[in-house]
Amino acid sequence: MAATREAPVLKSQQFRREREASWDELEALVEQARVHGVRSFTPEQAERFPMLYRSVLSSLSVARAIALDRALVAYLDNLALRAYLTFYAPPRDPLAAAGRFLQHGFPAAVRTLHRHVAIAFVALVIGVVTGFVLVNGSESWFSTLVPSDLAGGRGAASTAADLVRDELAAPVGPNVLDGIANVLFSHNTLVALLTFGLGMLAGVPAVLLTIYQGAILGAFFALHVHRGLGLAFAGWVGIHGVTEMAAFTLFAAAGLRLGEILVFPGETSRADAFALRSGPAAKVAVGAALMLALAAVLEGYFRAAVQSTDLRLTIATLSLVFWIVYFALAGRRWRA
Repeated sequence: MAATREAPVLKSQQFRREREASWDELEALVEQARVHGVRSFTPEQAERFPMLYRSVLSSLSVARAIALDRALVAYLDNLALRAYLTFYAPPRDPLAAAGRFLQHGFPAAVRTLHRHVAIAFVALVIGVVTGFVLVNGSESWFSTLVPSDLAGGRGAASTAADLVRDELAAPVGPNVLDGIANVLFSHNTLVALLTFGLGMLAGVPAVLLTIYQGAILGAFFALHVHRGLGLAFAGWVGIHGVTEMAAFTLFAAAGLRLGEILVFPGETSRADAFALRSGPAAKVAVGAALMLALAAVLEGYFRAAVQSTDLRLTIATLSLVFWIVYFALAGRRWRA
C-alpha cells in the first residue's frame, strides 16, 4: 500500500521536473506583461509566448488525465488562464475604448438606425410645427402645451421686456456647475430617457413623446415670434438646442428600434432577438446621453456667456454642421 501511495507522488515530481523550466519561463513572461505590458516583449519573447502557452495546456491535459496531485493541476490551470488573459485578452484602456466608441461605434450605430432616426426626426418636426401653429393662432395654447415648471412664469401675459430679462440676456450665474447639474436633471433630459425606455412598448410612446417635445419647442418659438424676438430666441435656444434635440431624436430612434424588435422578433424568441439586435440601440442611447451632457455644458455656461445673437446663431449652425458630418462620415473605412 505504501508503495502504491508513493507512486503518484514520484510520478508528479518527475512530471514537474521535466517541464518546470518552461512553466517558470511562462510565469516570468506573464509577470513582465502585467508590469510593463505585452508591448515590452522582444520579438523572440513574443514568438515564444504562444509556444509556452500551448505547452502548459498540454501539461494541464496530461496532469488531469493521469490524476496527478490536485495542487499541481490547480497551479497549471491558473497559469494557463493568466497566460490566456495576458496575451489573447489583454485589459482594455478605458480611454482608448471610449475613443473607439466615439470615433467608430457611436456614429456607425446611428447610421445603422438611419430609418428610425428619420422617423423620430419627422415626429419632432411635426410636433414643432403643431406647437407653433396652435400658439401662433391663440396664445392660450401655450399654457396647455407647456408645463408650468418648464414655462418658468412665461406665457401669454409675458411682454418682450419680460422675456429678454428672464432668459435672452441672462448673465452667467455664480455657480456654473450647479446650473449644468440642473440642466442634466431637467424636464427635457427625463423625457428623453422615458422616450428610450418606453420605446419597448411597440415604439408608440417614443413617437408621441417626440411629437410632444417638439410641440413645446414650437410653442416657445411662437410666443417669442409674437414679441418680435424670433431670431433672438433661435440664437438663445439654438446654442444648446441643436445638440439637445439631436440627442432627443437619437433616444427616440433607439426606442423605436427596441419597439421594432419587440413587435417583429423574427424567427427567434423575443429574448434572443433583443440579445442579437439591440446592440446598435444601446450604443445610440449611450452616445445620446453623452450628447445631453455636452448640451448641459453649452446651456449651463456658454449660452449665458455668449450674449451676441449673431454669435449664438453661428455656434448653433456650426454645431448642426458638425453633427451632420460626424454621423455621416465618422467611423467609415475609406478605400483608396
